[in-house]
Amino acid sequence: MRAEIESEVPADITITEVRYEGPELVIYTRDPKRFARDGDLVRKLASKLRKRITVRPDPAVLSKPEDAREQVLDVIPEEAGVTDLDFHLDTGEVVIEAEKPGMVIGRHGATLREITQEVGWTPEVVRTPPIESSTVNNVRNFLKQERNDRRDILERIGRQIHREEMSNDEWVRITTLGCCREVGRAAFIISTPETRVLIDCGDKPGAEDEVPYLQVPEALGSGANSLDAVVLTHAHLDHSALVPLLFKYGYDGPIYTTEPSRDLMGLLTLDYLDVAAKEGRSPPYESEMVREAIKHTIPLEYGDVTDIAPDIKLTLHNAGHILGSAIAHFHVGDGLYNVAFSGDIHYDDTRLFNGAVNEFPRVETLVLESTYGGRNDYQTDQEDSERKLKHTLRNTLERGGKVLVPAFAVGRSQEIMLVLEEAMRNGEIPQVPVHLDGMIWEATAIHTTYPEYLRDDLRERIFHDDENPFLSEQFNHIDGGEEERQEVADGGPCIILSTSGMMEGGPILSWLELIADANDSTLVFVGYQAQGTLGRRIQNGRRDLPLGNGRRSSSVTLEMNVETVDGFSGHADRQGLENFVRTMNPRPEKVLCVHGDESSTQDLSSALYHEFNMRTFAPKNLETFRFV
Repeated sequence: MRAEIESEVPADITITEVRYEGPELVIYTRDPKRFARDGDLVRKLASKLRKRITVRPDPAVLSKPEDAREQVLDVIPEEAGVTDLDFHLDTGEVVIEAEKPGMVIGRHGATLREITQEVGWTPEVVRTPPIESSTVNNVRNFLKQERNDRRDILERIGRQIHREEMSNDEWVRITTLGCCREVGRAAFIISTPETRVLIDCGDKPGAEDEVPYLQVPEALGSGANSLDAVVLTHAHLDHSALVPLLFKYGYDGPIYTTEPSRDLMGLLTLDYLDVAAKEGRSPPYESEMVREAIKHTIPLEYGDVTDIAPDIKLTLHNAGHILGSAIAHFHVGDGLYNVAFSGDIHYDDTRLFNGAVNEFPRVETLVLESTYGGRNDYQTDQEDSERKLKHTLRNTLERGGKVLVPAFAVGRSQEIMLVLEEAMRNGEIPQVPVHLDGMIWEATAIHTTYPEYLRDDLRERIFHDDENPFLSEQFNHIDGGEEERQEVADGGPCIILSTSGMMEGGPILSWLELIADANDSTLVFVGYQAQGTLGRRIQNGRRDLPLGNGRRSSSVTLEMNVETVDGFSGHADRQGLENFVRTMNPRPEKVLCVHGDESSTQDLSSALYHEFNMRTFAPKNLETFRFV
């Protein structure tokens, strides 16, 4: 590879080292400024070699960080708002943290190239969070501390990815390890004669003892390191909760996901351990395993075609579900076969996200979520949903009551916050405090760190502090624990958004103890309630509620009004799922309907078969499908 690179670059450019770091080919050179001057050189190399390429300066030619600092700041426009420069001598990289990364990058990367031309260092840009996030800070600091270890990990992964293929056989198999004819514990294996990849590894809401079938030979039965890679579609716990468990079993390979999904996985899995401990359950793994998962994560951007094995290329596409959620597209072999795993999708645009992408170069098989795949699972459209929510809020607040909304920290909470901010600004509902409890404020801070994953118009508002809707003065972060909750309960009309979204733990249970008997108040469901969860039991009419947390148990009688407002789900409804398949270009030959109750998966499978004349399946767990 080095010889090929040297034959392609001008003779006056010296290449000192070529190595693989994960899926990237890293070129070290004594002439980084020459690479920077020729903006097409790296692009031509990447096209010729069909690899992702990073160019770094040889440490021997680097200027001193104290000298380079002033030169870097001279190149970057002052309005970019640089908040930190971090120089790494071992790799020749300077990490630039700025309030407006786009201004550091420049048009088509012009400012980055100018930085390298001036100082030789390779710039890497990250955003300064508009709302301070302890999660983002912790992840960045942890990865900084672990740089040497991480480089070793990436080099080992790189050797695995770019090894010679050992088999001449050609086949592709998918094995279902969970979330078939059920919602939760998402986990699949895609395997070839050469490679084995795990897609998602989640828990099942309301059933802690039901975990994916990881012990079977196709998964970890022949050892955790028989896996070549793990791909995480998004960070919700029914997809991510047990990813760190893999490292307890000895897995030492990569996790591919988006950057916000990496951070959210850290936030949600650490909380998952905390909730288990508070409820007196034995956590399935230690917090150290969460750190291992983060250290082994290789973040990908939407649309990046990435080698993850000798015979598999992975591309992530926007799924429209939550921040950083992705549809995972696998291109197997040299044009042999293509499989897309939808993860969870939302087909239409929402206030937060653009709708799911469904155009791929090729897809022969689609593994499609079916949460709302039942024949009657049609949600009201967004405008009607917002109208109903505002009507419920207005009625409750004007009679002096409180509104309690169980909400998932990631996704639905931010969607509801946008509705509330606009409705109060426009005078459609009374201006009252909106209290955010649990992880909602921290999750919101992570959203503002990655505005490029949000809808275009929302992204622009976040860039301007005076227009950032998440900074509205109505929002109050509950950080005073039970004492502050008691003050809110004793106070006047307000809106409370609290985790957990399915009422399976977290501060929502404290709120129930405090205000369940308030018959002038309203409990409003805005998200999916899985079978077996407390939220679903309340929806079904249960009013005597046990509230045990492992150390003490109590019960309350729910006298609040109960409302369900459909349309805020992060999932496509039946029509959205059908439209997703209808408008796919190209349309797949086969569809596996998963991640839905038994009737939902079977209804959707039948409908797609009759409507599009394609082969469809509603698999059970532990089935294996062979393709090719």
